[in-house]
Amino acid sequence: MFLCYLAVMIRLSLIIGFLGFFSAAAQTGVKNFITGKTTGALPYLEYGLGSDRLGGAKMTYLDTNIVVKVIDSTIGNYKIQLSKDHLAYLPKTNFKKDSTIKLQPYYLTSSWMVNGDDKYDYVVVTLDEKLPYKSIQQINPSKIVLDIFGATSNTNWITQRSSAKEIKNVYHEQIEDDVFRIIIELKHGQHWGYSVYYQNNKLVIKVKRQPEDLSLDKMKIAVDAGHGGDNNGASGVSTGILEKKYTLLIAKQLERVLLDKEARVFMTRTKDTAIGMVERTEMLKKEDPDFLISIHLNSSVKDSISGVSTYYRYIGFRPLTQYIQESMVKIGLKDFGNIGSFNFSLSGPTEYPNCLVEVAFLSNKEDEQLILDPEFHKAVATQIVDGIKEWLKSCKKGDD
Repeated sequence: MFLCYLAVMIRLSLIIGFLGFFSAAAQTGVKNFITGKTTGALPYLEYGLGSDRLGGAKMTYLDTNIVVKVIDSTIGNYKIQLSKDHLAYLPKTNFKKDSTIKLQPYYLTSSWMVNGDDKYDYVVVTLDEKLPYKSIQQINPSKIVLDIFGATSNTNWITQRSSAKEIKNVYHEQIEDDVFRIIIELKHGQHWGYSVYYQNNKLVIKVKRQPEDLSLDKMKIAVDAGHGGDNNGASGVSTGILEKKYTLLIAKQLERVLLDKEARVFMTRTKDTAIGMVERTEMLKKEDPDFLISIHLNSSVKDSISGVSTYYRYIGFRPLTQYIQESMVKIGLKDFGNIGSFNFSLSGPTEYPNCLVEVAFLSNKEDEQLILDPEFHKAVATQIVDGIKEWLKSCKKGDD
């Protein structure tokens, strides 16, 4: 009996082992995969299949024409094998099949160039292929860290020129056999933005410098009025007022206060027009502001919840949101909180610091009455500008 039991257990163990091997083979994409490239406007990767009303948690935005390996599929996404031990999900609308691509067993990095022009610093890394990547911001000290998936180091020199003003140091680590890490140390504590893209097979990290003059009248500020057109946003609990109307009123008041301070202002919308998030993002990228303020009004299923909140996605952009939050509560609004890792579309770009301000709750009767008051709009605009000024002062102090 014992021998029969042992034989069954051995057989089961072999079956489980085989299934485990088969699963691992599928996971690493040894068989049954398709190759292609990223395409479309603002392609991005998600960590997994979880989602909320703002979508799944994004890993990174990518350039177009990056080689990707698809190993599985869901209704709306492809499962991508980034490296041996890293997976991600790419929207099907951002993938174009290309069967002519012949994946190589490894891809090498080559030499680097670090230099600058009159506004930006650049790190340029030559690669064998346009490979996927992700970046993060680090603070204390401030760094940009970028992982290139599928790359193996063959970098034997890094040329750094004095024309690079914001980049303090650059170096690399082979953190896994097929994951190559670039570390860029910055001179200033505040992150002012960066972008990542390819020029042929050269990966470029374009780093924005801290402005030499941090006075408000030297800043170009983008102001975004949330929603618009057929996108009404939330509505008032008592009066039914629409978020899209009052975000525009507050945004225009903020524009007036900023212009009075002689700042340059770019408005994403000035009328009741529908502008999609991709269109707004591309518009902002073209305008290249020093930073962005996006105005929204909040809502909750609980009418007792009230107050102001500010939002950021990347840790290096948090200080702007903190100073605005601290300033806003001075007009008597409750502190709903300063909220990070927020998956709002306009918090996604890394090119410039950005702050989403949820001014107050339309679902709360007391907040709703404030939102109706033009004097409240003026107070909100004034406090946002005061928060911006304190943030800029803190950047100056960081240089001392």
